[in-house]
Amino acid sequence: MSDVFTLGEVLGVISAERIRHDVTARLDLEGSELTVAVGLARLGHSVGFLGRVSDDEIGVRTLTVLRGEGIDVSHMRVDETASSGIVLRQRRIGRVAHAVNYRDGSAGSRLSTGDVPAGAIQSARILHVSGITPALSGFTWSAVHHAVKLAKDAGVLVSVDVNHRAYLWESVEEAREGLTELAASADILFANQDELGLVENAIGSLRELVVTRGSKGASATVDGFRYDTQAAPVTVVDPTEVGGAFVAGYLSALLDDSHPADRLKRGIALAAFAVASPSTWQGLPTREELPP
Repeated sequence: MSDVFTLGEVLGVISAERIRHDVTARLDLEGSELTVAVGLARLGHSVGFLGRVSDDEIGVRTLTVLRGEGIDVSHMRVDETASSGIVLRQRRIGRVAHAVNYRDGSAGSRLSTGDVPAGAIQSARILHVSGITPALSGFTWSAVHHAVKLAKDAGVLVSVDVNHRAYLWESVEEAREGLTELAASADILFANQDELGLVENAIGSLRELVVTRGSKGASATVDGFRYDTQAAPVTVVDPTEVGGAFVAGYLSALLDDSHPADRLKRGIALAAFAVASPSTWQGLPTREELPP
C-alpha cells in the first residue's frame, strides 16, 4: 500500500543558453509526475510510479533516479522497441525558455491499460494524474482513464493536475473536451489561473479546487470555503514546470491531515525550492528542510 500512486512519462532534458553554439549543455530528467513523486518521497511518503521507459540511457537513468529516491518502480515497464522522449530547451532572454519536444512514438507514449496495476492503485490513499499523460496517445488516454476508474471504484482519492500543454492537442476545443472530462473525475483539482477556462464546466462539481497564480500565490476552495496564501520570496533560477512541486507539497500536507491553509503553505514552500534550482526536482527539500 502506498500513500500516492502516479503514472506518466519521464523525459530527458538537454538545456543550454544557445544549443546551436554552446559546447556544453545540461542533462536532466523532467516530468510533472516525476516531480510530484520525488517531492512526496523526500517528505517521507510512500510513492509508487508507473510508466514505460526505453532501455536507452535516459530510460536507465530514469529508473536509477526513481529507485534512488525510494520510489516503488516494481510496476515500471521497459520498452526495448522505442526510444525515450527528449526536450531541447534553450534560454534566450531573461528567464523565458524555448523548448522543442521530441516525444512522438516515445516509450512513455506507449503506456496502455494492460500496464496499469489494479491492486497498486486500489490500495493507495491517493491516485495522482495530470492532463499531460492522456494527451500523449490513444494508449495513454485509455490507461489514465482506466486508472482513474479503478481508483474511483475503490474509494481512492483522485488528484488531477490540469497541466494543459497546447502542443499535445489538435485544437483548443479538443483540449477543453479532454481536460474537462478528466477534471470531472477529480476529488482534488489543481489548475493555474490560465487553465480555469478550459475546465470551467467541471468546476461546479468539485469538492476541492486548488488554483496557482504565480507570483500572486495560490488559493484553495474546499467544501465551499476559500483559503489564500502568498507566494514565497525567492531568487528565481528557473520557473519551468514548477507546478509538480506545488502539488507534491499540497498533497503531502493533505496526507498529514493538515488544514487547507497549511496545505497551501507547504505547496508554496516546495514550489520555492523548485524555482531556486535549475532542476524541477533535484532541489526539492526533505521534511527536515521545510520552513517552520
